[in-house]
Amino acid sequence: MPLIEMRGVTKWYAAGGLRTFVLRAIDLVIEEGEFVTIMGPSGAGKSTLLHIIGLLDSPSEGLYRFGGRDVQGLTEKELTEIHKNHIGFVFQSYHLIDELTVFENLETPLLYKKVRASERKARVCDMLDRFRVVGKKDLFPNQLSGGQQQRVAVARAVIAEPRLILADEPTGNLSSKEGAEIMDLFRELHAAGTTIVQVTHSEKNAACGKRSVSLLDGWLEK
Repeated sequence: MPLIEMRGVTKWYAAGGLRTFVLRAIDLVIEEGEFVTIMGPSGAGKSTLLHIIGLLDSPSEGLYRFGGRDVQGLTEKELTEIHKNHIGFVFQSYHLIDELTVFENLETPLLYKKVRASERKARVCDMLDRFRVVGKKDLFPNQLSGGQQQRVAVARAVIAEPRLILADEPTGNLSSKEGAEIMDLFRELHAAGTTIVQVTHSEKNAACGKRSVSLLDGWLEK
């Protein structure tokens, strides 16, 4: 069974009696364990598609199944549960919580999942070690370099052991060396069985995945 299945997914916004289409009749199937790249020029609809996949937005028309469940038929609470338990997001601008230390940022997803304190500490310590930020655990995001912030953001996305990682231009604000380190992390996660969908302009980043699809003016190019 595919992890992600979209049939005829369309997204439009109404303004002044007119519809502005962002996505048009998207058919997309992503199997569990795949590493898929979404490419295309600015304004093609890439981020909108990623947000629909991640349940941060909903389609205007069409069918979307996540793990075999038709998400359009789910309640807000059920959608939140799927998002919390199965999906991790990595954004270009990191989205760390400025008022929390690195340790506290990593702990936050586990608090939402009501993981007990001893296990939270063990899992956070494991992530600090795995992502090479042990020495930064008591620092705040503004005390870290861009590459360090993104490493923490990736660690926070995977600490709850999601089935799916969604990455929106994850190396866009990083140097080439920092970007390469982040892509190495994604390769490791993919090798361990995590499904990854990334949006990128970078051919080099796209080559890290196993399959690429292209969007143009809201259409998925065949």
